[in-house]
Amino acid sequence: MKYMLLIHQGDAPTPRDPEAWARLSEDDHKAVFGDYQAINQTPGVTPGLGLDAPETATTVRVEDGKTLTTDGPFVAVKEALGGYLFFEADDIDAAIDLAARIPAARLEGGVEVRPIQEW
Repeated sequence: MKYMLLIHQGDAPTPRDPEAWARLSEDDHKAVFGDYQAINQTPGVTPGLGLDAPETATTVRVEDGKTLTTDGPFVAVKEALGGYLFFEADDIDAAIDLAARIPAARLEGGVEVRPIQEW
């Protein structure tokens, strides 16, 4: 089964936020980078990409045939998606185990595991 792991950064410190990142120790920095490197080398993982800050988003809707745009995400920034990856695994438990290894899951964020429908 294929799964998409949606990484919700929440308040998790990232290098994009120097002030928050500075609150982590050098060992924590190394652990975050090492964790992502190990995850990306895990069999069955197709690395995704990190996303730019939520405030850079444009939300698009169509109402009465007109395209409308709004600056920023529709969801609260705390819930905003920070990145994603794909994982092919035998079952949901393997995907959950991988999600638990993603640094955001332990650093005030969360990881949504969602099965991919094959059409």
